[in-house]
Amino acid sequence: MRKQTNTAGFTLIELMIVVAIIAIIASIAIPKLLSARLAANEAAALATLRTVSTAQAQLQSSGAIDSDGDGSGEYGYFAELSGAVPLRVTNNGTPAAGGAGDLLNPAILPQGFGTVQNGLITRSGYHFRMWLPDLAWAGAPEALTGGADAANFPHSDHNEVGWCCYTWPVEVGSTGTRAFFISSEGDLLSCNNRQANRYTGDPAGGGYGPSYDEAYDTAGMMNSGLRTGSVGGNDGTLWSLVD
Repeated sequence: MRKQTNTAGFTLIELMIVVAIIAIIASIAIPKLLSARLAANEAAALATLRTVSTAQAQLQSSGAIDSDGDGSGEYGYFAELSGAVPLRVTNNGTPAAGGAGDLLNPAILPQGFGTVQNGLITRSGYHFRMWLPDLAWAGAPEALTGGADAANFPHSDHNEVGWCCYTWPVEVGSTGTRAFFISSEGDLLSCNNRQANRYTGDPAGGGYGPSYDEAYDTAGMMNSGLRTGSVGGNDGTLWSLVD
């Protein structure tokens, strides 16, 4: 009588070999997938900043915001550019909040840019914050829920020539690594984001993001030159031009 052998299952040694092979494949594939994800998110962040720069130029040239009534257009916040909140208007030459009939129509940025939480918008693993200059050329951030903060309006004349925007990872090392910056001059900068206090998460929820003047030569002055190629700022960052 011929002895039958069991060929349907695996021996313990065979199972261990299979598990080891899977572990080796995963150890190779997972870092590559993470690296690809980080690269894709960073590319999306850069593309978003370029889109924002184009939108700001379009808004300013249209004159849709002219809060001092001098005939020169001004730049806007995310929620204004996307038509989510009323544009700022002039009240006998004095900046004032607009009403329901002052929404930007048609909007320049997509509707998603109007979803502002804690003064930030979030896209593809990155937080974005817009700053407009106040009277002293310090940064006036977007209001927590979008648009201009009535207690900290940007300055009409300075807002005709200046704005800046920073973006950094929602979770550094997981959704992105570098931080980026763009201004009304059109200069796009990157920060390796390896300083002691790395930019990550929502500052309102325990995260940490750059202040408005981090990429500028002079602290507190949005009208100064940009700081590239040298470590400095509030956080000891190093910024470089993006080609």
